[in-house]
Amino acid sequence: MGDVTGLAILGSTGSIGRQALDVVRALPDHLRVTALACRSDVEQLEAQLAEHRPAAVWAEAPPPGWMPPAGGTVDVAPLDELVVRDDVDVVLVATTALAGLTPTLAALRAGKKVAIANKEVLVVAGAEVRRALAEGEPAGAELRPVDSEHSAIWQCLWGERAESVEQLTLTASGGAFRDLAPGELARVTPEQALAHPTWSMGRKVTVDSATLFNKGLEAIEARWLFDVPLSRIDIVQHRESVVHSMVRFVDGSVKAQLGEPDMRLPIQCALTYPERLPARHVAPLDLAVAGRLHFEAVDHERFPALGLALEAGRRADGSAAALSGADESAVAHFLAGRLGFTEIARLLRSALDAHEPVAEDDLDALLGAEAWGRRFVDRAVDGRDPGRPAATPAGDRVGGRDERLGT
Repeated sequence: MGDVTGLAILGSTGSIGRQALDVVRALPDHLRVTALACRSDVEQLEAQLAEHRPAAVWAEAPPPGWMPPAGGTVDVAPLDELVVRDDVDVVLVATTALAGLTPTLAALRAGKKVAIANKEVLVVAGAEVRRALAEGEPAGAELRPVDSEHSAIWQCLWGERAESVEQLTLTASGGAFRDLAPGELARVTPEQALAHPTWSMGRKVTVDSATLFNKGLEAIEARWLFDVPLSRIDIVQHRESVVHSMVRFVDGSVKAQLGEPDMRLPIQCALTYPERLPARHVAPLDLAVAGRLHFEAVDHERFPALGLALEAGRRADGSAAALSGADESAVAHFLAGRLGFTEIARLLRSALDAHEPVAEDDLDALLGAEAWGRRFVDRAVDGRDPGRPAATPAGDRVGGRDERLGT
């Protein structure tokens, strides 16, 4: 047995964070929680503290006067300090939106291994993340993907030369409305959108799966993770979610990574790399039971948000950052009952058309573009019907900031 890995989990009370703790419980001889962070669900955080006894903790927006129950035996440290501690080997960034950006950059520059499960960090600031990775590589920095699709590509690339890669293919389940007649989409409810057929995920990403906007973001992520242009990244619909993604090589051969649709598998892969350890918490894939596997082209008429995300990524002018912010607000309004499902894509189109280009290597400008996208949608929704309640502040947004560090 090698050394035990010290693990910091940012977003420990969210979906990915909770499943990561399942992995820790299954591998106590390999993983030890040394730091936990959430936004405001301190009741759940306290239960995690009692079980895992980390040395450091952070809550972004705790109730007034809250202190961790361990008192002086646990350090309370902001995220950018928490992730660079000597007892932290791997940082799991399981936040949503941009709460994970600063600690991701700090961890990489400090030479930490960063397991990233946050789309927005790479979509908005991919160039800056790559720079931070390059700065930290002499000290051992690594960027390890956690999303099942990117984990699959990563695993298919192990041992391969970059010049032998011809195309990356992301698979998409199609989400909750993949079989619904297009004419019925305007009337669907948030509850229906949150009923994903194969995956258990957070609210925001589940809605993005229903619009397929998430797959566009994943293509942009793959560009930054694997240094492959968007023109060589494809998307195919695969409803069983057994083949998590594929890589085609210049000789025409294709590698695919298969497994049960359970996020604990890619989480474990990212936390324990380069070892492969038994996954006692997940049943092994049985292809005879799975039966047939189906693949089909994506219907872009049914999923217009996907095309918009890909268009934004191809522009390479900050449009992806702006559209990421716009989608965060649009999904928040949809979940709050202020916006129809099909109006999400309509507002994304308007935001993309209205966005002014910025330099892709200017982090401040990219953050401004993301914030502009959120404001653009907020103004559009709030101004459309003065009789409706105003949008909640950014810090309280349903499906937005309240999920950035968990709940």
